[in-house]
Amino acid sequence: MIICPACGSCVQGDLCLGCPSCGARAVGPPLAQAEHGLPSFGRASLAFAGGIAMLGTFVGLLIAAFIEKRPGPIGFWSLATAGEIVAWRVKWVALPIAVLVIWTSARIIGSIKRNPDRFVGLKGARVGLTAASLVTLLIAALIGITIPERLRQREMAKKATQYSLAYTYSRALLSYQMSHGYIPSQEELISELKTMPDPDGSIAAALQNLDVTGYQPGTLVAVAPNKGKTLPMRGQVIRNAALSVPVSDHGSVTFTNYELRLPGEDKVLNTDDDLIVRDGLVMTLPEYKSFMASRTRLP
Repeated sequence: MIICPACGSCVQGDLCLGCPSCGARAVGPPLAQAEHGLPSFGRASLAFAGGIAMLGTFVGLLIAAFIEKRPGPIGFWSLATAGEIVAWRVKWVALPIAVLVIWTSARIIGSIKRNPDRFVGLKGARVGLTAASLVTLLIAALIGITIPERLRQREMAKKATQYSLAYTYSRALLSYQMSHGYIPSQEELISELKTMPDPDGSIAAALQNLDVTGYQPGTLVAVAPNKGKTLPMRGQVIRNAALSVPVSDHGSVTFTNYELRLPGEDKVLNTDDDLIVRDGLVMTLPEYKSFMASRTRLP
């Protein structure tokens, strides 16, 4: 089969007899193959360019991150920090490209080894493969060594969010108690706290996800045996009273308190990762148990 140089159609047979499509005829027999042909450097240059481009891009981004952070004098740890920033920024783009470049370079090196007479530039192709592999290993290593620290920071951020909500509830309840002299009941908790001043909207945002079943108000009231009789110094009767009743209505000494249990990271109430707010103190469950145990030991 011969390709007609005039129209590009396939010709079966001798082109000297004419092309069936356009009628063009060959003026002579095809030229003989060259006795000596120059080997090609194209494949090796492709592998070399891919690896060097990856290395140059990584170094450029490293310099840009170093200038952006402005860590001071150039040192190992400052460069490592800049490298970690670059690695996390380009991980989803660089790693697929690196896999493609390494796979292509490896195949090119294999073809050059199999056909040394047709292709040259084995060293250049190896340099490109080495550069691409080096960049890939650097990105993977810089990401790997920072994963524990990033997980720790993420855990700290989650805890900070939980504690922020706890302190928001504590602040709202304290403000309400200072304004009214008592703490709202469980049924009135959300509606009453919404009436408190909230310039930044933090209280309203916190109340949206509040489970009131974790809120337990309580009051200890010391009462004398007979009405009108002076209350003894050590007290004789201690009874529970409704927390939503103003202090002035009791006619005796009232101690208001509350316990607010908030779900932890699992978003499920009454589990081991809950936070407990008791009278303004924010505690984890082990801290709360230790706190209650210390109170029972008091004389």
